[in-house]
Amino acid sequence: MRDMVDQAFILGAGFGSRMRPLTDTIPKPMVQLAGKPLIDHVIDRLASVGVKKIVVNVHYLADVLETHLRQRNDVELIISDERDELLDTGGGVYKALPHFGDEPFFIHNSDSVWVENGHDNLAELVKKFDPQKMDNLLCLANKNTSLGYDGNGDFLLSNEGLISRKPSDVTSDHVFIGASIATKNLFKKSPEGSFSLNKLWDASIAQNRVYGIKHRGIWMHVGTTEALSDAEDCIRQAEPTL
Repeated sequence: MRDMVDQAFILGAGFGSRMRPLTDTIPKPMVQLAGKPLIDHVIDRLASVGVKKIVVNVHYLADVLETHLRQRNDVELIISDERDELLDTGGGVYKALPHFGDEPFFIHNSDSVWVENGHDNLAELVKKFDPQKMDNLLCLANKNTSLGYDGNGDFLLSNEGLISRKPSDVTSDHVFIGASIATKNLFKKSPEGSFSLNKLWDASIAQNRVYGIKHRGIWMHVGTTEALSDAEDCIRQAEPTL
């Protein structure tokens, strides 16, 4: 429905506790994967689909991440400072909303990478996003062909692409990869302070305004040192299609 989404928010403020000891001295977005920091994988992919402005929130070891980001000049990078208070996923994006105006924007985890196998998943998100009927469009991977994920799935997905919550006693193949497109309408009833995006998703799901598309390729959730090693192997075998 759209030709381009040229702005994005990257969640970069977390502690990365499960990545220790790697994250004792660097923030998680700076952990190296296949020769470059995780956050550079994300920025490179966003830039490849036309993103020009990226807001990154910082908290843990913020100075280290800021120093690294200043070295990039291919996109406009804006720091959303959460040194004084970590705002969680929803609160972090809500604080940065003034940077995005009325236009849609990507929301992307800093630890979410994948092998495309010839299909551009972010471009597909842009193509399928319709702000007239969607507050958020999420990219969902098949948990059975993903690395670093061992849960029971996140959402159910209808034939029309509508997302609904998975009952706790149900297993779903669909897992959120941490990449989506949103509008400020998703945040119209946001609380103040720290809160999860899940709170906003629940409200919009109830209005049938959260949709999903299926990811193609191999998604890698790089959340632990073991997952990092598996991702290295996957990328090495798939080069140069990352």
